[in-house]
Amino acid sequence: MAQPPNKLNPNVSRRALCAVGALVVALTAMRLVYAGLFDLRTDEAYYWTWSKESVLSFLDHPPMIAWFIRFGTAIFGDTSLGVRFAGILAMAVTQLLLADIVRRVTQDLRAVVFAVLMPEAALYYGLLMAKVAPDVAMIPFALAMIWSLVRLVESDDARWWLAAGVFAGLALLSKLTVVMLIPGVLAFMLVPDWRRRWLRSPYPWLAALIALALWSPVLIWNAGHDWASFKFQFVRASSVHEFSWRMLGDFLGLQFGQVGFILLPVVLSAVVITAWRGYRQREPVAILLSTCVWVPFGYFLWKSLTLRIGDTWPMFIWPAGFAAAAINITMLRRENWSSGMIKSSVSWSIAAIAAGIPLVVLVFLYCVASPWNLIGKNDPVGGEAGYAPLANRALVEMQKVGATWIATSDYRTYAMLRWHLKDKVPVIQINERARFLDFHDPGFALIKDHTGLYIAQTPDDHGPLLAATSARLERVARVDTVFRGVVMKTYQIDKLTNWTPELAPPPGTPFYRWPQLAEGAPPNIQFAALR
Repeated sequence: MAQPPNKLNPNVSRRALCAVGALVVALTAMRLVYAGLFDLRTDEAYYWTWSKESVLSFLDHPPMIAWFIRFGTAIFGDTSLGVRFAGILAMAVTQLLLADIVRRVTQDLRAVVFAVLMPEAALYYGLLMAKVAPDVAMIPFALAMIWSLVRLVESDDARWWLAAGVFAGLALLSKLTVVMLIPGVLAFMLVPDWRRRWLRSPYPWLAALIALALWSPVLIWNAGHDWASFKFQFVRASSVHEFSWRMLGDFLGLQFGQVGFILLPVVLSAVVITAWRGYRQREPVAILLSTCVWVPFGYFLWKSLTLRIGDTWPMFIWPAGFAAAAINITMLRRENWSSGMIKSSVSWSIAAIAAGIPLVVLVFLYCVASPWNLIGKNDPVGGEAGYAPLANRALVEMQKVGATWIATSDYRTYAMLRWHLKDKVPVIQINERARFLDFHDPGFALIKDHTGLYIAQTPDDHGPLLAATSARLERVARVDTVFRGVVMKTYQIDKLTNWTPELAPPPGTPFYRWPQLAEGAPPNIQFAALR
């Protein structure tokens, strides 16, 4: 790779730079408004319930997202903004890291501007990073690990391996899929001419030990719970699934939708060129950035033929792609590519940003200001809305029948009821109790031998599970969740008597099992995507 100049090339006018800064501030303010006004989604409320616990880890994911939420709610309370505030900071940190990576590699201000604006033009980063998820916590830490390795190349100071280890450990505490970046780090270490130096150096191995030490809460928790979260996450790896072009189309459609119909091809083409440049010249940064994109993307592309890929799973790879795309704009010129290729690269990048940011704003307006439901029951925004009336109706029915607690059989319903009721009464998910290992006592004295309410979406898929107990159910109400005038879901509320749930059932029993190991599930079941 051509060497960058020693001084930043100020090839963007001060007026344009001020306009870009104002745009970023305005879009950040938009995300803050979204975070404060848009009701929590079900998974967000579920992660909020984690933030109320003092445990080392959780069945579904490591604990970082719970810590993120606890940080925000310590400042803004148990509000939507409080739950999502750390995600707003995560987006800002991601942009700063991207800007610094590109600046250090290119010393080109225009490339830095592209690096800052590309995530703003991608729907997931420009808006949906305000929705809390383990991926939101993982993204800045994973990118900080890459940034540390870029600093290593720039300074030739081996101590940057240690910083990379710290950030890798924090990323592992966020979500386990960050291990897909290991091939990129190994290629960065072993392909360039410096491989013998790093194989003999203690610093890369110390970095690995640091990462493992920081990740140790997850290991300790799993060791005490029969490696439950590893089984939960990786049981699919050995499952047999049917081939499906539809799931491949769903995966690609999600990537185009969340990254951008123009931006995604721009990034992927830049990653291809960056990989060609990096492996041909054995250039460490180009190898690192490109491999951190194409290896995970290739894996997800392959798995999407037989498994539904969750909408957030690949989101940790695209910041490295944005960096590669911004750097590529400068490198094409320095490497004397044809003027047509250089102009095309710049033009398509500008088009991607110019088309992407208005789309992000339109989606924001639809979420927080639109009075219309444009897709009916299939509306992805309204599918998880309207739980407040259900929670309020539950309180009314509790007073009528003398109930002291609420039972449900779906983690989404459980989470939304807890969120809206703010633990005024005990809310229990009676099944999948593996989700709640080491959770605090929700108020068992108000549950044992007391009347409860059982709330479930109709039809109740878990009705047979409860029917196998001594529980007696008596219908008391039906409640619809409504989004902008359209009924989205219907819930039944039953009076529940003659039964007390077991909050800590033995592993393997029907009320303990998590979804993948549900009783009677065939070995080739097509499991629903994890969050």
